[in-house]
Amino acid sequence: MPKFKPNRQGYRIDMTPLVDVAFLLLTFFMLTTTFKPTEEVTIVLPASHSEYKLPESDVMTINIAKDGRLFLALDSQILRRRLFGDSLQNNASVEVQKGQLARKLVDARTANPKLRTVIKGDKEAEYGVAEDVMNILQDTQITRFNLVTELAR
Repeated sequence: MPKFKPNRQGYRIDMTPLVDVAFLLLTFFMLTTTFKPTEEVTIVLPASHSEYKLPESDVMTINIAKDGRLFLALDSQILRRRLFGDSLQNNASVEVQKGQLARKLVDARTANPKLRTVIKGDKEAEYGVAEDVMNILQDTQITRFNLVTELAR
């Protein structure tokens, strides 16, 4: 006696929960992402053949503008709040007078001893300003620092 086969039932996967999860993830990442704040000064870097990579975190950057102004940039918002106050904590870098630079460097290194110092100077800035900054670094016992340059090909 032949067996009777019932017709095969098709199945359907409901994609609504998957779309909901995808949009929830997208919304989460959009709301929790912090964007890099705009720079206070634009610096054109000099060319070099060095391929040494800068560290990702615990970086203190001294920016030297074309006109000789100095800017101090810290990657930690908490450290910026401690050094510059609540009003300047969201700025990427803060202008510092040459006379105040040594005190700010010591305060930053006291708050975070792991900070690595980076000097980022405009290629058209006077060398005397960079020399003054390096002398200040020596006076504050910061003897290891990096100079940021553009990679020349």
